[in-house]
Amino acid sequence: MAKAVVKDGMPTSVPGSKHRRLGGFTLLELMVVIAMIAITTAVVSLAIPDPSATRLEREAARLIAQLEAARTQARAGAMTVLWVPQSNGVDADYQFVGLPPALLPSLKWMEPEVTAKVVGAKSVVLGPEPVIGPQQVVLSLGDRQITIGTDGLAPFDVVRPEVDEANSESEGAGGNAP
Repeated sequence: MAKAVVKDGMPTSVPGSKHRRLGGFTLLELMVVIAMIAITTAVVSLAIPDPSATRLEREAARLIAQLEAARTQARAGAMTVLWVPQSNGVDADYQFVGLPPALLPSLKWMEPEVTAKVVGAKSVVLGPEPVIGPQQVVLSLGDRQITIGTDGLAPFDVVRPEVDEANSESEGAGGNAP
């Protein structure tokens, strides 16, 4: 009598086998998954903002609001108001000269490491005239800097670096200037 051959249902690793392991992964599948995780991690790490840049932007927005409020008070009260980046004591990081004490905002930076410098002057003139002249303040935190300024008529805002249009046009044309 012939014995019946019973095929085992266990999967094999022999190439060309009709059976495939359902619970395992091939090396290629593992490599693809690891590559996807690496790419995702790289994208996420680049999308996270730099904390020092965020802190400096917050300080700039706060100073812009304070300068605009003081500028409004100076015009409304016909007062000469100056913003000076140097303190006049231990309780202040900067000062608003000419504002009454009742109208003074906080005189401390939120981040103690922030420094400020007025470009081309010792202070920023905020009034009483409606047109105050172009002025800029550079805020620094570590190796980061941000510039805020006004053209004298518009409100204070973050000053973006200007792109030299003549250079960008000639470079775009392949450098063949007429």
